[in-house]
Amino acid sequence: MPIVNVHLFEGRTLEQKRRLVDEVTKAICNSIEVPADAVRIILMEMERTDFAVGGVLASDKNK
Repeated sequence: MPIVNVHLFEGRTLEQKRRLVDEVTKAICNSIEVPADAVRIILMEMERTDFAVGGVLASDKNK
C-alpha cells in the first residue's frame, strides 16, 4: 500500500485537488502496478509563512 504525502501551498481549489490526487494515483498505479484502491494520498496544505528556501520565507520571496 503506497502512501504519498504531498505538501503544497494553500489556496488550491477543490477541483485542482481532485485532479492532483487522480493523476498521482494513476502514476503510482502505472509505475508500480498496484490497484487504485491501494493508494493513499495525504495532502498537507501550508501557508507561505511556513516554508523557506535558502533562509527566505516563501511569503517574503516576491517582496
